[in-house]
Amino acid sequence: MNPLIKFFRNKIYTAVLLLVLILLIGITGYKMVSDYSWVDAFYMTVITMTTVGFGEVVPLDDQSKIFTIFLILASVVIVGYALSVITEYILSKNDFDELKHKKMQKKIDGFKNHIVICGYGRNGKQAARKLLAYNKQFVVIEKDKEAEERLEMDNISYVIGNANEDEILLQAGIDKASCLISALPNDADNLFVVLSTRQLNKSINIISRASLETSYKKLKLAGANNVILPDKIGGDHMASLVVVPGLMEFVDNLSIVGKSNINIEEVAVEKLYDTKETKTIKDLDLRKKTGCSIIGYKNENGEYLVNPEAELELASNSKIIVLGRPEQIDALNSTYNIN
Repeated sequence: MNPLIKFFRNKIYTAVLLLVLILLIGITGYKMVSDYSWVDAFYMTVITMTTVGFGEVVPLDDQSKIFTIFLILASVVIVGYALSVITEYILSKNDFDELKHKKMQKKIDGFKNHIVICGYGRNGKQAARKLLAYNKQFVVIEKDKEAEERLEMDNISYVIGNANEDEILLQAGIDKASCLISALPNDADNLFVVLSTRQLNKSINIISRASLETSYKKLKLAGANNVILPDKIGGDHMASLVVVPGLMEFVDNLSIVGKSNINIEEVAVEKLYDTKETKTIKDLDLRKKTGCSIIGYKNENGEYLVNPEAELELASNSKIIVLGRPEQIDALNSTYNIN
């Protein structure tokens, strides 16, 4: 919590404690000094503290008048203090929130070729966790303001708003982003986000979640490059654990649990060498330099080749998929300065 907000909250607690204290003093005083009933004592204390001007329950004697004078003076000071603290807290909180959002927006405005995640539910959180493990730059769009504190705790850049609105997408830098992950729970919302995103950024890579298989084609037609059906993937995975349990256990171990457990990486060829002179996988000799093995190749047309030959030429705008232990992946990243 921000120290300024914490400071004002402590002052509010003090003001409330003083109000309760003066209320108890007033009730006890009228009960003892004027011999009022508890209800009458409470009534007299409230109308005295609030200075509403109602008449006394019974005419006051000299002792009761002196006590009432004391109660009025004390109440004016304490109630005035409480009102000033509450007002100052509300104004400062609004100012702080505005300043915080401006600072966040300034940070996001500096992003380029980043990823935008729409929705911070179950799937959105999983995507964010994996991107954090890869040190990828990304922004989360979430319309639930209650999620703001969780996003701040996770140190994630965010925009609070409805991802269906173009203005919110632009605040997240969708026009400069390289990829969008639409992980909203409703297929219609995902479809609208995909349509809007494709209009705002023609070249962006769009990955969308879908709950129903009937939504798959619609999302593809709307401009999604990939459509993921979590329920279908989950069912396939469970069936595979029955058919090929050993293989699935191995694949599960390739997943990223934390930053230190990364053991599979996709690397652009341009980061490995100057593509003006074509090299082969054998020429790179990654196995000797880093310990990593090349298990896949993606050419400039987006076509994949599993277990490529050592003599395969690595063309520009292509990528390789490497496999290795976490320390070997770290060696690859440090050797070729891959971020």
